[in-house]
Amino acid sequence: MPDKPKLLQIGNVTARMTARFEAGFDVSKLFDQEDRAGFLAAEGASFVAIATDGHWGVPDDVAAALPNLKVVASYGVGYDAIDADGMAARGVLVSHTPDVLNDEVADTAIMLWLAVSRRLVQAEAWARSGDWEAKGAFPLTHTVRGRKVGIVGLGRIGQTIAELASAFDATIAYHTRSEKDVPYAYYPDLVKMAEASEVLIVITPGGPGTRHLINADVMKALGPEGILINVSRGSVVDEAALVAALEAGELGGAGLDVFEAEPKIPDALKAMDNVVLLPHVGSATVETRMAMGDLVCRNLEMWLDKGRVVTPVPECKFLND
Repeated sequence: MPDKPKLLQIGNVTARMTARFEAGFDVSKLFDQEDRAGFLAAEGASFVAIATDGHWGVPDDVAAALPNLKVVASYGVGYDAIDADGMAARGVLVSHTPDVLNDEVADTAIMLWLAVSRRLVQAEAWARSGDWEAKGAFPLTHTVRGRKVGIVGLGRIGQTIAELASAFDATIAYHTRSEKDVPYAYYPDLVKMAEASEVLIVITPGGPGTRHLINADVMKALGPEGILINVSRGSVVDEAALVAALEAGELGGAGLDVFEAEPKIPDALKAMDNVVLLPHVGSATVETRMAMGDLVCRNLEMWLDKGRVVTPVPECKFLND
């Protein structure tokens, strides 16, 4: 039998994914190599495929060391850690895992909004600690009903968030690079949308084009009663400006699933009781992660069979025709 094509695995995968990888590929794990540079120099030219995720992406040294690379299958919808334009220019197909995680990430955004507004974490601690018995009723919180919700990014997940927020009688607005055919108010100016919003939910892609898109001006416009929710990428929010706005009372609260230097979270945020923090778990359910892993495998299997992938990133769609 002919040798299997070689695949470089970056990061960890499930046993289910491993079995499917190994059925079609000769798999090597980058992080198992003690001498990474030596390994890439000796073996890099033999790899035609990479399996990675949205966190690790394809590091520059790996991209440079794999001249015969043909396909990259990434686990996750975000791919800002992969130079998709550069890969496309090289004729490398890059795939990701859209759609299968829309509901889960949208649910997480709504969960964070509710938790901040109703002070869920603090109320649970009040009940658990005995404060209810010792101090009496927990302080009143604010309703989520009928709020003005601005969504930054109205792709697949953003539209799912809008649908869920509508169940709470929210008035929906959105900010994107261009207007969409949707029944929501469009704001080309993000600061003006923040001024008109009580809750700002961020679900735009990461990367240089959106770095610190949510800056001090946006937070000040959202205001001292406003709530910021980020389920996109930590880089989209200016974290130092966020801390400053919360400390100054210029922003009412925040619910964050992502951070600029994950897994590090600023101590100042950890100390604030108007902030809810999650360890980047937006899509982290057994069911959704299984679906994501299966889609990674399907992308690689289709490439083996047909030279195409199921879900190419937009930059590489022309290579998939």
